[in-house]
Amino acid sequence: MANGGNRYGGRRGGRRKGGGGHEGDGGRDQSGAVGGRDQSGAVGGRGGGGGHGVSVGRGDHGVSVGGRKGGCSRSSSVGRRKGGCSRSSSVGRRKGGGSYSSSVGRRKCGGSRSSSSSSSSSSSSQRRRGPSQPKVKQRWIQKSNLSPSEGSSKPKQSVSQTQGQTDPGIQPSQSLSQTQGQTDPGVQPSESLSQTQGQTDKGAQSSRSLSQTQGQTDKGIQPSQSLSQTEGETDPEQKEVNITPMSRPDKGGNLSEITYELEANHFRVEIKPENEIMHYHVDVKATTPPKNDQPQKISMYHLSVVRERLFSNPALSSTIDDGKNNIFSTKELDNLTFDIDVSEEVGKRNVSYLVTLKLVKVHKLWIFSDYPNENVRAIPRDILQCFDLVLKGKSKKEYTAVGRFFCFLKNAYQWGLDSVGGFHQSLKPTAQGLSLCIDYYILLTPKKLSVIEFLRQQCPRINLRNFVRSRKVIEKILAGLKVTVSHRNTKQIYTIAGLTTDIVRNITFLKSDPNSDNPPKQTRLLDYFYGNYHTNTLYGNIPALNLGGKKTNYVPMELCVLVENQRYPSERLGGVADQYLQNRTSAQKKKKIIKEIMQSDKGPCRPHKISFNRGDIIQHFGMSVTSSMTNVIGRVIKPPVLKLVQQDGRTGTFQLQIPKWEWQLSSAKVAVGKKVEYWGILDFTNENKTAEIISNLIRKYRRLGVVINEPVYRENPDIESLSDCDSVLELLENINIKVQNTCGQRLKFLLCVMANKHQGYKFLKWIAETKVGIVTQCCLSINITTHWDQYLSNLFLKINAKIGGSNTELRNGLGPHFKGNGHVMFIGADVNHPASRDISIPSIAAVVATVNWPAANRYVARIYAQGNRVEKISDFGKICHELVSCYNEMNKVWPEKIVIFRDGVSESQFHMVLTEELQDLKAVFLESNYFPTITLIVAQKRHQTRFFPTHATDGIHNGNILPGTVVDTKVVHPFEFDFYLCSHYGNLGTSKPTHYHVLWDEHNFTSDNLQKLIFHMCFTFARCLKPVSLVPPVYYADLAAYRGRLYYEARSRKQPTGSVTSSSISSTAARLNDEGCFKLHVDLKNTINV
Repeated sequence: MANGGNRYGGRRGGRRKGGGGHEGDGGRDQSGAVGGRDQSGAVGGRGGGGGHGVSVGRGDHGVSVGGRKGGCSRSSSVGRRKGGCSRSSSVGRRKGGGSYSSSVGRRKCGGSRSSSSSSSSSSSSQRRRGPSQPKVKQRWIQKSNLSPSEGSSKPKQSVSQTQGQTDPGIQPSQSLSQTQGQTDPGVQPSESLSQTQGQTDKGAQSSRSLSQTQGQTDKGIQPSQSLSQTEGETDPEQKEVNITPMSRPDKGGNLSEITYELEANHFRVEIKPENEIMHYHVDVKATTPPKNDQPQKISMYHLSVVRERLFSNPALSSTIDDGKNNIFSTKELDNLTFDIDVSEEVGKRNVSYLVTLKLVKVHKLWIFSDYPNENVRAIPRDILQCFDLVLKGKSKKEYTAVGRFFCFLKNAYQWGLDSVGGFHQSLKPTAQGLSLCIDYYILLTPKKLSVIEFLRQQCPRINLRNFVRSRKVIEKILAGLKVTVSHRNTKQIYTIAGLTTDIVRNITFLKSDPNSDNPPKQTRLLDYFYGNYHTNTLYGNIPALNLGGKKTNYVPMELCVLVENQRYPSERLGGVADQYLQNRTSAQKKKKIIKEIMQSDKGPCRPHKISFNRGDIIQHFGMSVTSSMTNVIGRVIKPPVLKLVQQDGRTGTFQLQIPKWEWQLSSAKVAVGKKVEYWGILDFTNENKTAEIISNLIRKYRRLGVVINEPVYRENPDIESLSDCDSVLELLENINIKVQNTCGQRLKFLLCVMANKHQGYKFLKWIAETKVGIVTQCCLSINITTHWDQYLSNLFLKINAKIGGSNTELRNGLGPHFKGNGHVMFIGADVNHPASRDISIPSIAAVVATVNWPAANRYVARIYAQGNRVEKISDFGKICHELVSCYNEMNKVWPEKIVIFRDGVSESQFHMVLTEELQDLKAVFLESNYFPTITLIVAQKRHQTRFFPTHATDGIHNGNILPGTVVDTKVVHPFEFDFYLCSHYGNLGTSKPTHYHVLWDEHNFTSDNLQKLIFHMCFTFARCLKPVSLVPPVYYADLAAYRGRLYYEARSRKQPTGSVTSSSISSTAARLNDEGCFKLHVDLKNTINV
């Protein structure tokens, strides 16, 4: 079996001959692969090891490259050496090599292993088994291998080098994106241009990138590391099959209730195909001898000066750079070396640097002569990067950059903030060619204030001299903001990592005397600042700011000043700020401003002199941008007919009306109203309104035709009883005991009324849902007593869904959208990431699934922790199999069709979803002898594409597009199966459509079929009576992942941030999972309570 494991790979299998891990070898990298070199678990162990999903697994079922003896490949990889066999489109090589599906067996004993292979059948009999479907097994295996099929609707394969392979034309230099701690015995001492913080080199020559972050050093880097090398890189000789998303099955959809003209915020970009682009790599080395034989460190200030002087040279007048180590030019550069001197401060020496440029590649632009077409399906990434930099280069000169936005309008807001208008731009390959997408935003930015003054304006009632009660509020306000310090003459920018545990007057640290050999001595922070900078601290009874970095850096708040032009998260201000921002960015105003940006002299459509000797950089690169938006046709899909309960109590149908496509509880009742019994109420408000709240709730329920009994328990506990997990557990267990003794039943539902939002909310949810098994619903008393009728209607919808009712159903369910019979399960998956500064906190993955058919509106959820900011869902196949088993347990049948909606991934991560998550899912299902058909769709909300009615009368009252509008021409991908769907009614701001991108499809959906299915599903979300903006499986997955974040914070009390290893993060995630941090109570395991 297995020998215990570590990291993501799970249990560790033997690495000798014949030894294979049960679920996969525990590993040394994030794949959990022993002997593996990439993050997919690529290379198996020497004897009997084969890759298995994200780890090295059994000798006969490897997912990636089968190890030497006895190894086999189950994915799109290569089985090598003795006994190697391949289960996909792989090639079995050497002795005993064979292929399992569409593979080709070669050499001795090469042959095709059928689905009835004895080794497969014998081993599968000892594993989890699903329904036996021998007739479809062989066909399903071919699909599970991700092998290409005939027809344009199937994904296409192409062989490409794995990440980490070097380009033979690239000179030795450290990786552009090398991660912390990577080394290679053959790399020249030349430090990466984007090397991450914390890398050091004790013996390397001084060499550093133009964008290197402060404090980075190099620890023994040797010559010739790959430009794209990352931790766990694969053998340069190894190839892997590259699975691409499937092609569009038709020319787009045709079904519509209404069609109308729209304008998209895409602007066509024309490229001169006769031009060429030269790509150069930049290397910076200090030539001045280092002091005291210590490695010469290149400061951020020196790098900025070097960059400024480098590009002031006339020889680089027609170039553009990425701020790191890439330069693009329209002509070949004659001079490739530059000597630059940088003056130090007064009394210090000058430092000389040698800047070297090396030609990496010459890009021919002939592909744009007829792009897009079947012969040119993709534009090289380097070319896209170059053109994007060219267009942004002009914006950087004309506007103020705030993160990724270019801002030009500033107005005073409140709370120490300004509201700033700006735009975001991105270059996209679309069906009409290259498009420049421009979107307008209103941002909030802090004023240039001292931190103390900023806090006074943010929270006027906070007493800074009595800080204890305000600590958490202030931490939330300040976390992640950038500041400078006023006690030193420096321009260095720091990021607030948090607050110190002690107050300023009590903070001490060990201080060394550089002019003495005496040991370090304890020094008070106050004494240090007074002795060195002659500053008297006025606020000694509040914490200092922790400004992060490798060394301890505590600075009193009053000596820190906020940096201008940084974005302040609007969510920290609550709903008032959100409503303000939405009102300021209405659809009509946004459309007008975008057109003004594009038609202004500062816009990318107008020629402009970047400097007197550089000319128009856009024209230099043979580019031109149209000034008019892209015209497209919007099709409005007909809404479904709903099945609801009429006022007379009979079940009937309900036809929705344009434009809102919504219904009201006054005109109909929910499909299934669940009886409310054995429930209780906890009123934490001390307002003596418990009886009024109960009366209003019962009256509202009965008016809606739902039976509700009087509560069996009521109490008015103090809000402090929610202050920690132990007190919450004691409170809920005592309630259960009392109800059990009184009624002979456990409490089934608990309403919790609070006066204000409270941190105890997370403790209540975690204890109730994982330890005690009580369904809870929290609400604010002001909403019940002030807007009680409408609010109680919304509250009723949430409660009814949580206790097993059904609010909205489609007349014919979702069955008509699929061919044939059989049950269908919908799965939604999402990962919730902590803030980038919280490097010790795991990401939370949530997978939800429907458990009823054909209504498909009841969900169950599974939540797990995984590595910090890891997007790939670990053990995705195992989680999905658990949900499928749950479906079978509840319905006594296995779903024959599965549709997966994946949220939160960008286009650069599509390959990971296809070849790792989907591969893992298929491998687990194959082990269980379970062969459903599968469709995989990515739902994206983080994009900048917006649509506006060409004629104002065609939209809704505020200028937004109609709900149900779908666009699948011009601004979509040139060849792949994607579309934009705006399914909701945009009452505020500008409607943001969801971008659906189909990666894999075994159901042969047409554009019309799939668009209609997704739009109709948007009516089944339980919380509201109108279609939502996002398909419900993704919506619920997002809510479940956030609930998992609350569980983690409640369980761990939010661990302090700091520098930790990936192994400690992984072990923390594993420990929390093992201890049942995210496992729902047995009474709630088949529900979703978000």
